[in-house]
Amino acid sequence: MTQPQGAALRMAEDVPRPKGSATEDAALASGGSKVAVVDDDPGVLRSIARLLAIHGYVARAFSSPESLLAEIASFSPHCVIADLSMPGLTGLELQGKLAESDRTYPIIFVTAHGDIRTSVLAMRKGAVDFLTKPFEQAELLDAVRRAIARSTRARLQTERLAQVRKRLGSLTGREIEVYRQVVAGLLNKQIAANLGISEKTVKVHRARVMRKMGMRSVAQLARAAVELGGDAWEQPGLGRSII
Repeated sequence: MTQPQGAALRMAEDVPRPKGSATEDAALASGGSKVAVVDDDPGVLRSIARLLAIHGYVARAFSSPESLLAEIASFSPHCVIADLSMPGLTGLELQGKLAESDRTYPIIFVTAHGDIRTSVLAMRKGAVDFLTKPFEQAELLDAVRRAIARSTRARLQTERLAQVRKRLGSLTGREIEVYRQVVAGLLNKQIAANLGISEKTVKVHRARVMRKMGMRSVAQLARAAVELGGDAWEQPGLGRSII
């Protein structure tokens, strides 16, 4: 395979290693994002890993998709750079395996044997970019920045939803009922009639829902309900008590 043009050399060995090498620890301390590089060509691994390290990333190289998958949970990269054609699992098969994870791992493909059909398929499945070897350093670095930005957005959204789910779980059964009807657009008097309680009591529950959910408007409550989806309302433990 052709080595990327102008890439300097550095190898992050694909062998068992202590948790966090000194180089990785230093890069992480300075805020470096983690990038996994997968290629069966040691020269390509060295050049890409060193290029990334020079630009402040924590790069770890893997000689096969299988070795990456074995460490993906512990390394938890912000993105993956992978060759398309490798022995064993192909790049597209690796992409499929990563998509099955509960984490988001944006992938950048690099290949010396790409074709339009394969590149279109990879992009449709969510690849950030599809680079043909040899490629310019700037092309790869730009793709990495975009991949990390996508990963960061996804992780922040996941963390936010987890917090909203936790807050939803703190609501009582009656508060859940009020929440549902508030986001459905019903007025306090309509909710009171539906639940057989006073309008004043509805206002009390409504205020508690806003406080517990950490939100200040009905629009925020509605947006959270949409993001959570229908399944969130049916989780065991929600609405433990009916007031």
